[in-house]
Amino acid sequence: MINTSLKELSAQLAAKKISSVELTQTFLDRIRELNPKLNAFITIDENKSLAQAKAADALIASGKAGPLTGIPVAQKDIFCAEGWLSTCGSKMLHNFVSPYDAHVIEQFNHAGAVNLGKTNMDEFAMGSSNETSYYGKVKNPWDLDAVPGGSSGGSAAAVAARLCPAATGTDTGGSIRQPAALTGITGIKPTYGVVSRYGMIAFASSLDQGGPMAKSAEDCALLLNVMAGFDARDSTSLEREKEDYGRDLEQPLKGLRIGLPKEYFAAGLAADVAQAIEAALAEYRKLGAQTVEVSLPNSKLAVPVYYVLAPAEASSNLARFDGVRYGYRAPEYSDLMDMYQKTRSQGFGAEVKRRIMIGTYVLSAGYYDAYYLKAQKLRRLIAQDFTNAFAQCDMIMGPTAPTTAFNLGEKSDDPVSMYLSDIYTIAVNLAGLPGMSVPAGFGANGRPVGLQIIGNYFSEAKMLNVAHQYQLATDWHLRMPQGI
Repeated sequence: MINTSLKELSAQLAAKKISSVELTQTFLDRIRELNPKLNAFITIDENKSLAQAKAADALIASGKAGPLTGIPVAQKDIFCAEGWLSTCGSKMLHNFVSPYDAHVIEQFNHAGAVNLGKTNMDEFAMGSSNETSYYGKVKNPWDLDAVPGGSSGGSAAAVAARLCPAATGTDTGGSIRQPAALTGITGIKPTYGVVSRYGMIAFASSLDQGGPMAKSAEDCALLLNVMAGFDARDSTSLEREKEDYGRDLEQPLKGLRIGLPKEYFAAGLAADVAQAIEAALAEYRKLGAQTVEVSLPNSKLAVPVYYVLAPAEASSNLARFDGVRYGYRAPEYSDLMDMYQKTRSQGFGAEVKRRIMIGTYVLSAGYYDAYYLKAQKLRRLIAQDFTNAFAQCDMIMGPTAPTTAFNLGEKSDDPVSMYLSDIYTIAVNLAGLPGMSVPAGFGANGRPVGLQIIGNYFSEAKMLNVAHQYQLATDWHLRMPQGI
């Protein structure tokens, strides 16, 4: 059952072969057994989850069920959920119980899904390894000495270890795709604005985007059908008609043009990752696709541009955490200014403080034009590179990450090296494009490799088709870690 697709689970629930309560209890038992090893979940509330499951069973019995009714879904702890501890992986919010639901949580509730719990994450989504969480490091179920990637590492580890059938994540610079790659699952970041950011605790508002993480592209299509949709409470939410993201899954790939950016296959790409990606591309050629070389000449600027813009937005967004209205407050202080200083010094971790300081610096008088404004101009050039590339191809493919999962602690003292693990994903966020990662084999050390698929704006259905056809021809997405 733990390796069963969402479509099959839904069919079993509809046929009364299993109840939502039984299904939810199965995963809660597995979490209880394995979470102490993996640290994938921050908060579990069995009573809340089972109450939702019981309500879902009643919906199914009344004939009013949808495709996800009764399906347990883990929620990244960046999404506010009414009555649930919502921490964003930070001491700053260690006692914050949300009084409302994020739009994404509302959508799942309306669909009759079960909230299985809140997953661990890098603090305020700042990190590439899930080592910055106040609640401790998450471990990769394929190798407990390795990182699962970040910031959605808790969700990725939970899906990979089959602690849940599916989970939500968020992607600001690769934080769905990179952990999906490092843990051998499927994850998609939609076009910016397709999934509402309302109730999603903000890191960098012009980059953050929620998306699904699951075993397969077919599962992700079902999840995205629920998550996507216009929300008037989010000024960046796009007012578009609802669409069925699974409508093209069975379309053949004959004639598909795949663009291979020469910059993604240059120095810095590990040989074992390159070998797995080449094998995946060979499979696509067998499926009728053709490959063409394209160029993204400004991609080398993506990392420095991102680490000017994202911290600038973070320094503004995180100003609200001051110890006055909610969250952590320093226990001892002499006056208001001292309370602000001590609260933020004690409440934020090292990586968050580093990014706040960088962001404040680049926005300060005398440096705004030199750094922030210039980065915005370069962002436009990076987006234009993709426009030019898509004139020659239908999809862009390459590695999701330059290496397989690195060891816990390996890059903790070298922030720049850590930042470079997102070198192939960041440009997609800067351009606002959709991107996804699918399992594509294993490296020399037995750790998973992810293939990145990048589409043009609003091409999620086609991307999921391209991924699904590959997954029909391979079984990488069905493999699960042993011995945890």
